[in-house]
Amino acid sequence: MPAAQKGYFMAKYDLVVIGAGPGGYVAAIRAAQLGLTVACVEKEAKLGGTCLRVGCIPSKAMLESSEKYHEVGHTFATHGIDVGKFSLNLGQMMARKDGIVSELTDGVAYLFKKNNITRYHGHGRLAGPGKVAIEPGDGETIEIETTHVIIATGSEVATLPGVEMDWDRIGGSTEALSYPDVPGHLVVIGAGVIGLELGSVWKRLGAKVTVLEYQPRVLPGLDVKMGKRAHSIFKKQGLEFKLGVRVTGARVEGDSCVVEAEGMEPITCDRVLVAVGRRPYTDGLGLETVGIELDNRGRIPVQEHFSTSASGVYAIGDVTVGPMLAHKAEEEGIACVEHLLTGYGHINYDAIPWVIYTDPEIAWVGQTEEQLKEAGIPYRAGSFPFAPNGRAKALGSTDGLVKILAHKETDRILGVHMIGPRVSELIAEVAVAVEFGASAEDIARSCHAHPTLAEVVKEAALAVDGRALHR
Repeated sequence: MPAAQKGYFMAKYDLVVIGAGPGGYVAAIRAAQLGLTVACVEKEAKLGGTCLRVGCIPSKAMLESSEKYHEVGHTFATHGIDVGKFSLNLGQMMARKDGIVSELTDGVAYLFKKNNITRYHGHGRLAGPGKVAIEPGDGETIEIETTHVIIATGSEVATLPGVEMDWDRIGGSTEALSYPDVPGHLVVIGAGVIGLELGSVWKRLGAKVTVLEYQPRVLPGLDVKMGKRAHSIFKKQGLEFKLGVRVTGARVEGDSCVVEAEGMEPITCDRVLVAVGRRPYTDGLGLETVGIELDNRGRIPVQEHFSTSASGVYAIGDVTVGPMLAHKAEEEGIACVEHLLTGYGHINYDAIPWVIYTDPEIAWVGQTEEQLKEAGIPYRAGSFPFAPNGRAKALGSTDGLVKILAHKETDRILGVHMIGPRVSELIAEVAVAVEFGASAEDIARSCHAHPTLAEVVKEAALAVDGRALHR
């Protein structure tokens, strides 16, 4: 424990970061690399934030394990692998997930030590200009001084009016990552990224899954054509969808849950996953002590280079405007610190990729066709399916396609949308292309190894000019 937490003296730092999620801990490391004295305040015992502890990482571990379980029962035989009788060991699956989380959070602690970053365990809040108060929860509140503060407190699960969260049978993503057994019937409220990822996990492990969505389609922010394709694939996998449904309530009754929605009979189920989004976590941050006011959506308004209305106070990640993505928060943390120290720091938000880790995966970067039409931007579209691709056939995963949108006059890439095997990795190529202002022709003329899934990206680029080779 740092001496400052024992109350012996008032510690002073060049930078204090409040929050040790991907944005916060990366900002702290980069600042330390650039020579600042840095402290990071985190209320949870483990570092890494929601992403590492109860979000991105554990969900990906569960997605991978559930996919392998599903493959044993459904696709192994086609590969000539006869396994006979097999069973699910959910406890071991959870233990593997927890082990991965522990290794990565311990890794962040190691990086803090390596870079001489002081870690404070407790709730951090602003206590006036140049001061941060830390409430450890089991001791006296202490204050530290700092020249700069970065607020990187992330977000928390959003709830719905009428839905009585008991954070067990009716809970959010954290609870859905640790169910003690497979629900007989899981109702997911929200057909967004989190709802579809975790709904897919429990469907593959044997649950009946019903997804309720207020909007008339799944994944409302996705390119419309790609969203329809995804909906069709998920229905084939056995997910049940009720779209255009307004949930009015949910409650626990005995060992079951009852979900109510307008225009339909109440649904009785075993568990409910509320996945209607996340809200910025700004509670108790002491923003009023430096004159910062939240916007109408509870976010911290930022100006150029992530500065707030208070001198020396910056905000990054989920507490600010923009998509709630771990990698977006990381890039903002780096850009914020580098501008602070060097005068340079920039992010091209058009080049930030999105990924949904369902099976098949979904990924995109840049603009959708709907956005281009609304903006009146002329474009050409080229697409190519995974079905003819040799690598996809060898993997036994041929659902999906890649679609590239390029400016009609300049051929500059404006957006790329993918559904298919391992597109979470394929999206990096086109994210770099967008960052460097590449054209569809640039990708089409670049040699792609054969046989690889990346050849589908090349074919889609060729298709923009109407010259795909293998179709």
